[in-house]
Amino acid sequence: MKTRIAIITAEFNGSITKRMERIAEMHAESIGVSVARKINVPGVYDLPLAAKKMLKLKDIDAVVVLGAVVQGGTSHDEVIANSTAKALAELSLEFEKPVALGISGPRMTMQQAEERAGEYAKNAVNAAAKLVSALK
Repeated sequence: MKTRIAIITAEFNGSITKRMERIAEMHAESIGVSVARKINVPGVYDLPLAAKKMLKLKDIDAVVVLGAVVQGGTSHDEVIANSTAKALAELSLEFEKPVALGISGPRMTMQQAEERAGEYAKNAVNAAAKLVSALK
């Protein structure tokens, strides 16, 4: 049976995250992973709640979260990235399903986030698929 994932994409920095979503979908298909659900949320900070909803579903084996946290004039990017990553890791442990982190940043420029979008998206899909396989 194919691994079934949910892809959750943050809309903030949409020029980057929409591309990440397309790349993740194409990559999933190329490695035989089924994208069973797709959700968009306003920003990276909103990913954990959507991930929790997806992790509760029996037809979802893993969740891939996509977002771009770009550095601004304050340390806001670090707060968002760190708190989100911690919440997502806790959800993965709680539901015993992979939550693959495809979030660029913190301390990343817009140019760096754009350049690395494809890499982050593909790596997150790969991580989800490999971990589902390893845990079976």
